[in-house]
Amino acid sequence: MTEYRNPCTTVDILVERDNNLLLIKRKYEPFKNMWALPGGHLDYGKETLEEAATRELKEETGIFVNKEDLRFFRVYSEPNRDPRGHYITHVYVAKNFNGQPVADDDAEDARFFPLEYLPELAFDHEKILNDYLTNMDLEEKS
Repeated sequence: MTEYRNPCTTVDILVERDNNLLLIKRKYEPFKNMWALPGGHLDYGKETLEEAATRELKEETGIFVNKEDLRFFRVYSEPNRDPRGHYITHVYVAKNFNGQPVADDDAEDARFFPLEYLPELAFDHEKILNDYLTNMDLEEKS
Protein backbone atom coordinates (compact mmCIF):
# COMPACT_ATOMS: atom_id res chain seq x y z
CA MET A 1 0.00 0.00 0.00
CA THR A 2 1.28 3.48 -0.93
CA GLU A 3 1.79 5.96 1.90
CA TYR A 4 -0.39 9.03 1.48
CA ARG A 5 1.28 12.32 2.37
CA ASN A 6 -0.19 15.80 2.61
CA PRO A 7 1.69 18.93 1.60
CA CYS A 8 2.24 21.71 4.15
CA THR A 9 0.03 24.77 3.93
CA THR A 10 1.44 28.28 4.20
CA VAL A 11 0.45 31.88 3.57
CA ASP A 12 2.42 34.78 2.12
CA ILE A 13 1.38 38.42 2.20
CA LEU A 14 2.09 41.13 -0.35
CA VAL A 15 2.00 44.35 1.67
CA GLU A 16 2.18 47.35 -0.61
CA ARG A 17 2.38 51.04 0.24
CA ASP A 18 3.07 53.80 -2.31
CA ASN A 19 4.88 51.49 -4.77
CA ASN A 20 6.90 49.96 -1.93
CA LEU A 21 6.77 46.32 -0.87
CA LEU A 22 7.23 45.02 2.67
CA LEU A 23 9.89 42.32 2.95
CA ILE A 24 11.46 40.42 5.82
CA LYS A 25 15.04 39.24 6.13
CA ARG A 26 14.87 35.58 7.11
CA LYS A 27 16.42 34.70 10.46
CA TYR A 28 16.54 30.93 9.86
CA GLU A 29 17.19 28.40 7.11
CA PRO A 30 16.15 27.79 4.47
CA PHE A 31 17.36 30.99 2.82
CA LYS A 32 18.75 32.49 6.03
CA ASN A 33 19.61 36.20 5.59
CA MET A 34 17.68 36.45 2.32
CA TRP A 35 14.69 38.71 1.81
CA ALA A 36 11.21 37.22 1.47
CA LEU A 37 7.54 38.06 1.67
CA PRO A 38 6.19 37.89 5.20
CA GLY A 39 4.32 34.67 5.84
CA GLY A 40 4.39 31.27 7.41
CA HIS A 41 2.59 28.09 8.34
CA LEU A 42 -1.10 27.58 8.95
CA ASP A 43 -1.67 26.37 12.52
CA TYR A 44 -3.47 23.08 11.84
CA GLY A 45 -6.95 22.90 13.36
CA LYS A 46 -6.67 26.35 14.95
CA GLU A 47 -7.14 29.00 12.27
CA THR A 48 -8.26 29.91 8.78
CA LEU A 49 -5.84 30.96 6.06
CA GLU A 50 -6.84 34.59 6.57
CA GLU A 51 -6.22 34.32 10.31
CA ALA A 52 -2.82 32.74 9.62
CA ALA A 53 -1.95 35.62 7.27
CA THR A 54 -2.87 38.30 9.82
CA ARG A 55 -1.03 36.42 12.60
CA GLU A 56 2.14 35.82 10.60
CA LEU A 57 2.23 39.43 9.38
CA LYS A 58 1.88 40.75 12.95
CA GLU A 59 4.41 38.26 14.39
CA GLU A 60 7.11 38.92 11.80
CA THR A 61 6.68 42.63 11.08
CA GLY A 62 4.47 44.27 13.73
CA ILE A 63 2.05 45.27 10.94
CA PHE A 64 -1.63 44.73 11.74
CA VAL A 65 -4.25 44.01 9.10
CA ASN A 66 -7.87 42.96 9.59
CA LYS A 67 -8.62 39.67 7.87
CA GLU A 68 -11.53 41.40 6.11
CA ASP A 69 -9.01 43.75 4.48
CA LEU A 70 -6.99 40.93 2.94
CA ARG A 71 -7.51 40.28 -0.75
CA PHE A 72 -6.81 36.77 -1.99
CA PHE A 73 -4.36 36.77 -4.89
CA ARG A 74 -3.26 33.28 -5.93
CA VAL A 75 -2.15 29.78 -4.87
CA TYR A 76 1.35 28.46 -5.60
CA SER A 77 1.78 24.70 -5.39
CA GLU A 78 4.88 23.76 -7.37
CA PRO A 79 6.23 20.68 -5.51
CA ASN A 80 9.81 22.02 -5.44
CA ARG A 81 9.09 25.63 -4.46
CA ASP A 82 10.44 25.02 -0.93
CA PRO A 83 13.56 22.93 -0.18
CA ARG A 84 11.91 21.53 2.99
CA GLY A 85 9.30 19.65 0.98
CA HIS A 86 5.98 20.16 -0.79
CA TYR A 87 4.51 23.45 0.45
CA ILE A 88 1.38 25.06 -0.92
CA THR A 89 1.14 28.78 -0.27
CA HIS A 90 -1.92 30.99 -0.45
CA VAL A 91 -0.94 34.56 -1.28
CA TYR A 92 -2.88 37.55 0.02
CA VAL A 93 -2.57 41.28 -0.68
CA ALA A 94 -2.80 43.84 2.11
CA LYS A 95 -3.09 47.52 1.23
CA ASN A 96 -5.08 48.70 4.26
CA PHE A 97 -2.99 48.10 7.39
CA ASN A 98 -1.64 49.75 10.53
CA GLY A 99 1.80 50.06 12.05
CA GLN A 100 5.41 50.45 11.05
CA PRO A 101 7.64 47.47 10.28
CA VAL A 102 9.53 46.05 13.24
CA ALA A 103 11.29 42.70 12.81
CA ASP A 104 10.31 39.95 15.24
CA ASP A 105 9.76 36.18 15.42
CA ASP A 106 11.33 34.59 12.28
CA ALA A 107 12.47 37.92 10.83
CA GLU A 108 15.92 39.45 11.27
CA ASP A 109 14.75 42.70 9.63
CA ALA A 110 11.53 44.08 8.13
CA ARG A 111 11.24 47.08 5.85
CA PHE A 112 9.63 48.52 2.76
CA PHE A 113 11.57 48.45 -0.50
CA PRO A 114 10.77 50.43 -3.66
CA LEU A 115 9.34 48.06 -6.26
CA GLU A 116 12.06 49.19 -8.69
CA TYR A 117 14.92 48.27 -6.32
CA LEU A 118 14.06 44.96 -4.69
CA PRO A 119 16.78 42.64 -3.39
CA GLU A 120 17.08 39.01 -4.49
CA LEU A 121 14.14 37.09 -3.00
CA ALA A 122 13.95 33.67 -1.34
CA PHE A 123 11.80 30.71 -2.43
CA ASP A 124 9.66 31.53 -5.48
CA HIS A 125 8.80 34.99 -4.17
CA GLU A 126 10.20 36.73 -7.25
CA LYS A 127 7.74 34.75 -9.39
CA ILE A 128 4.90 35.62 -7.01
CA LEU A 129 5.83 39.30 -7.16
CA ASN A 130 6.16 39.28 -10.96
CA ASP A 131 2.74 37.63 -11.26
CA TYR A 132 1.30 40.27 -8.95
CA LEU A 133 2.85 43.17 -10.86
CA THR A 134 1.65 41.72 -14.18
CA ASN A 135 -1.82 41.33 -12.71
CA MET A 136 -1.76 44.96 -11.49
CA ASP A 137 -0.79 46.14 -14.99
CA LEU A 138 -3.66 44.17 -16.52
CA GLU A 139 -6.13 45.61 -13.99
CA GLU A 140 -5.00 49.16 -14.77
CA LYS A 141 -5.43 48.59 -18.53
CA SER A 142 -8.95 47.18 -18.26
